[in-house]
Amino acid sequence: MVHKNRSWFLIFLVALTLRLAPVIAFKDLGIGLDDMYQYDMLARSIASGNGFRWYAEQDLPQLTSYLNLDLENSEYDPRGILTSFRPPLYPAFLALIYLFSGITPERFFIARLVQAFLATALIPLTYALARRLFPGTRKIASLAAWFMAVYPMLVIYPLSLATENLFFVLLTSAVLSLVIAIQASTYTPVQESRVGLLKAVKNNRWYLLAGLLLGMAGLTRSVSLGLAGIVLLWLWFGLHKRKQAVLVFAMVILVVSPWMVRNSLLHGRFIGVESALGYDLYVGYHPEGTGTFQYPQSLDLMTMLDDGLRDEVGRARAVEFIREDPGRFFPLVLRRAGYFFGLERRALSYFYSNNYFGYIRTPLLLTFSILFCLPFVFIALSSLPALATLKWNQDLILVGLVMGGYILPHLVIIAEDRFHLALLPFLAILASFFWVEGKRAVRTKWMTISGKWVMGFAMLGMLLLLANWILELLRDAEKLVLLFGPFGNQTFFPY
Repeated sequence: MVHKNRSWFLIFLVALTLRLAPVIAFKDLGIGLDDMYQYDMLARSIASGNGFRWYAEQDLPQLTSYLNLDLENSEYDPRGILTSFRPPLYPAFLALIYLFSGITPERFFIARLVQAFLATALIPLTYALARRLFPGTRKIASLAAWFMAVYPMLVIYPLSLATENLFFVLLTSAVLSLVIAIQASTYTPVQESRVGLLKAVKNNRWYLLAGLLLGMAGLTRSVSLGLAGIVLLWLWFGLHKRKQAVLVFAMVILVVSPWMVRNSLLHGRFIGVESALGYDLYVGYHPEGTGTFQYPQSLDLMTMLDDGLRDEVGRARAVEFIREDPGRFFPLVLRRAGYFFGLERRALSYFYSNNYFGYIRTPLLLTFSILFCLPFVFIALSSLPALATLKWNQDLILVGLVMGGYILPHLVIIAEDRFHLALLPFLAILASFFWVEGKRAVRTKWMTISGKWVMGFAMLGMLLLLANWILELLRDAEKLVLLFGPFGNQTFFPY
């Protein structure tokens, strides 16, 4: 037992050290993406007691350098404009940090320190989830925890002021809570003993916690709210746990409805957790777009100060784009799938090409690029045969539904490679299962005709992933040549 505890502590310590290292090394690093500026503006406004506002007077000089805001024809408040464009929980998280750190230049460093500890929490969560899904061996959980501990993109993600830092932990915690609740649900109407009733109360606490976490995840990234509906359907129809389904759904509504009411009152019509769907659809279906976030069309609607109007215009224009060329719809879905499962290089290319890190010699830059791209290739390719050889039970089906429910909205709205990072805990567990049990599982599966078919589909999926990555590199070959050239850090590629 002592040896196992030491092993677990070692994984956690390595993960924390790796995440703290870049935060300390880049102590004076600023922020560099529109999303980060927006979250910082919102957090400063909350911490200052001005509410959920952005575009405050002190931020205008920087904003108006690239956004043509019509402030003269609006009732502009120097404190900023009340907004519903972003979900509230991550800005509130930053605001809480700013209350302690103060709104000083050091606030980014303090926020990144907190995020480093928060990001490290993903490792024990992944370990615990793997132990629940595969209780027969610790090897799968340990290997999955190591994958998450040393995964390069997760190591540096605390440097960013982005919702993912909070969302990853909330989503994984919600799934873990649901799995614990389902596994502990031994109460039935026949069991009327005091012990049975106590177990029922205890199990419902896990369902309530899962609902709370799903609601908080929805307040962090609203696209995840659909997962609450999937969980409701699975509990209701798949597991016949209707009371528990109602409890989970009621808790989600309890968490998100106050903010939805606030947004609806702000705009005089029903608005959900955020009013960015119209904007995302506009960018995602723009005739000159490819289904991902792109410049310059990403700025087209941001000159509007009214979030509700931007949302309405974006939805209407997206419908026009689809009607004008309906044949693009399914090709765009396929392209978004390619972006979603793409190599993790977009953010790094942006920051390096805009001279955030200075010049890096080509051999070293190539080494860094391979280091950041290969882990996802390895984990993704390992996950597909794992999916084909699993003995599916109610817990694994739940995880599969969550993964599918998270992927689907991105395929029809907008997609980027960073969006797949939320699935890494689940993919790491699947990959670990393959490397621990794969040889025996594949041999067993191959003994049946149906098993051969399933394995064939898994191999087809692996080939499609490889083809997607090769085509991605070929598509961006000209940019990559410039990026790895002598002035790659000054190519200034847009995000």
